[in-house]
Amino acid sequence: MRTTLRILVALVLALAPAGPSTAAEEPLDGFTIEHVPRGAGPSVSEFAYEPDDGVRCASRVWERATGDGGHSVDLTVVVLRGASLTTLGRLRSFMARHHERAPGSWSEVMVGARPGLRADGHVFWLVEPGVAVSVTIDTGRFGPGELTAVAEGVRHG
Repeated sequence: MRTTLRILVALVLALAPAGPSTAAEEPLDGFTIEHVPRGAGPSVSEFAYEPDDGVRCASRVWERATGDGGHSVDLTVVVLRGASLTTLGRLRSFMARHHERAPGSWSEVMVGARPGLRADGHVFWLVEPGVAVSVTIDTGRFGPGELTAVAEGVRHG
């Protein structure tokens, strides 16, 4: 199932048209993204999916062409909605299953005034019961400060 989902997501990303350069200004499932790192790829795609457990995801992805004719993802912001996402612990369990990682592989961090979890260019937090946000950044291109800036620039409403 997870392999099929990954293939489907890759196809959607490959076939989706590039969005406008002002994509960060448009709301993503009720959230605005106030900071996108300078140099993030100009091709912007959005898609929705339901990985499992009744969680719905709305995603925006910034990618760029690579010299070999491929593409590389620079930044991904995902809004997750699901009745099972009631606490940070339950969100951690969901993310561990979804990303096939050990639940303890993320460290506690504050995202603005909210507690979250962070590791390897990825941070996520619970906005309110049933609603969470996840941000992933290419750490080879952007430093850890950019991950923090993007995450703290995601605003609800």
